[in-house]
Amino acid sequence: MSNLVASHPTISVVILNYNGQDWLERCFASLESQTVFGEIEVIVVDNHSPDGSAQLAERWLNRSGGKGRCIKSPVNLYFCEGNNVGAAQASGKYLFFLNNDTWLEPDCLETLLSEVQRVGATAANPVVLDYDADTFQSLGSPGFDLFGIPLGLGRFSETKPIFAACGCGYLIRNDVFASVGGFDPALLMYSDETDLSWRVQIGGGVVVGVPAARLHHRGATAANPEGKTRIVESRTSETKRFLSNRNGILLIAKNAQGLLLLLLIPHLLLLLAEAFASLVLIRNWRFTRRAYLDAIADAFRMRGHVMEWRRRIRGFRKRSDFQMLRFLRLRPARWDEVKRLFKFGAPKVDAR
Repeated sequence: MSNLVASHPTISVVILNYNGQDWLERCFASLESQTVFGEIEVIVVDNHSPDGSAQLAERWLNRSGGKGRCIKSPVNLYFCEGNNVGAAQASGKYLFFLNNDTWLEPDCLETLLSEVQRVGATAANPVVLDYDADTFQSLGSPGFDLFGIPLGLGRFSETKPIFAACGCGYLIRNDVFASVGGFDPALLMYSDETDLSWRVQIGGGVVVGVPAARLHHRGATAANPEGKTRIVESRTSETKRFLSNRNGILLIAKNAQGLLLLLLIPHLLLLLAEAFASLVLIRNWRFTRRAYLDAIADAFRMRGHVMEWRRRIRGFRKRSDFQMLRFLRLRPARWDEVKRLFKFGAPKVDAR
């Protein structure tokens, strides 16, 4: 293992960990193999994991020649606040938020950084591939549909601007992350990377997808653990759908300036239609109420939080809704979920 440690690292890799015992060793090994390993520091934030993965992280960091540190939280801070805690300890010019169920090909960070600097981008993500194959997962979100829902599966061959970067491997300039307010802790998790990307765009930044940089990702390890390194079924939980639906509403309410606020109308109507479809397919009233009706109600209860963020955003806004219209797409974002429905059938639901 290299003992080269930059006094002022170029990239601070922030890994949020919760019960990552099965994933961290390969993630760390891929970081160690990076062609720019001497220019990075690694900050692990452990969300009170009971599986011993925090100790695994400490052992690797102790062997790495002072490459970083492990911050052990006494409580689960969830995705947003956990990453904010890690970012606050970072000294790199760039932050790279990395999920623990990932591994990077050796030139991933070098290529990602090179492309970001070449095109003058503010934030970026590599191409995301399946964990144990080269099957395409995502290259970030190219835009949002008429319901205000971000589209996935943007695929292209050269570095190009996108609407939002993937949260599993998100590179952003440290100073910009701070200036736009970091991750919103109230979101807890889900839609957080889109919220951050929208604020980066509002602030005049550029987000790009870099297909030449390659990252492998399992995804949904907590909500859908069956299959180990492969997703073999459709599974969700009350909490996941509640947060996803609630945060989708907050995403528009916080970041839209005026014109794009109209997207809230079709967005809410779509959620009500999905609630009815969910009740028919899954036949679980408790899930439907929690995942849809409670999510809508909670978003409206958070109107004070929304207004505070809107005031903050006015302070750094450089792009209007009219300028953000370039990301509007006619293809419905939910079509990808419909295809998963045909592939795996109605999702299994965990009551948690």
